[in-house]
Amino acid sequence: MKKFLSILVALTLIISVPVFAADKDIVGIATGSEDFSILVAALQKADLVSALQGEGPFTVFAPTNAAFTKLLGELDITADQLLAHPQLKEVLLYHVVPGKVMSTDLKDKMEAGTLLENNKLMVDLSNGVKINKSNVVTADIEATNGVVHVIDTVLVPADFKLDKAIQKEAPKDMPKTVVDIALGNKDFSILVAALQKADLVSALQAEGPFTVFAPTNAAFEDLLKALNITASDLLNQPDLAKVLLYHVVSGKVMSTDLTNGLEAATLNGEKVKFDLTSGVKVSGSTVTGADIVAGNGVVHVIDKVLVPANFKLQVVKQNTEMPKTGVIELTSIIGLSIIAIAAAFVIKNRIYG
Repeated sequence: MKKFLSILVALTLIISVPVFAADKDIVGIATGSEDFSILVAALQKADLVSALQGEGPFTVFAPTNAAFTKLLGELDITADQLLAHPQLKEVLLYHVVPGKVMSTDLKDKMEAGTLLENNKLMVDLSNGVKINKSNVVTADIEATNGVVHVIDTVLVPADFKLDKAIQKEAPKDMPKTVVDIALGNKDFSILVAALQKADLVSALQAEGPFTVFAPTNAAFEDLLKALNITASDLLNQPDLAKVLLYHVVSGKVMSTDLTNGLEAATLNGEKVKFDLTSGVKVSGSTVTGADIVAGNGVVHVIDKVLVPANFKLQVVKQNTEMPKTGVIELTSIIGLSIIAIAAAFVIKNRIYG
């Protein structure tokens, strides 16, 4: 009885949604709403627009932009990368059922075959209305060639495989590596010099992904003043690599992944801690620029250099002594000069008496 009432309530809620006049085909309904812009782009990319403008009828479970955004986050890819996926067409066909299936036609545990061969959808009415694991948020938008039901999660067929090459491929306008971000900004010139000195450039150009907290030149200058040393002194520190690795976390940590009090292990071996009570701070340094995405990770700009506990400032001796070879050469030159002057004096006396 309770199950029957649950189904009845769910169907009542769906039926209560205003019915749109069927004056557009399915594609026209999608193009007429900004909330389906990613879906429309996908249909165009997969060359399915004309098919869904056909006579039909079709039943389309249409994911919103928010649904696609959620999927992109789960797969860690961009919209462009999804549109380039070789199985894009299969994913879209998995959202289409032949025939016109209204909300009143749905039954609990009902299976519906899709246009993707050998792939069915499961209807669950035990708690609202679900198609697989996606909630139907708006139902019965009638079209001239079928009906559209809006869903909040993209339906992914069981044999969908994320192509690693597509996942790792960076868009043309995205820096290939986190190092490229630093190289492309003059405000990171000291950081770049430090990475080169510590021989870490190639390491941060690797596949990763890496999360880099990048101190600006101003941040380094503040550190130099605090330590009362020069930039040259810093670059010649034996523990320079320890400082730089303390700014790198393995994995791609976006600002939306941070929580107050979160601790993250760095490549230095020590941990950094995040404080979100007033802005975003990492171990006392304020994040002034976040989520600069590269092909192998992400960069967050910070206003202070993070100094690990295992860093020890050492006095860098400047070699001011003249090399012995130089002294010998100078002595030889002076000696030869004296001999030459003396010889000239003797020759002059002999000629002119």
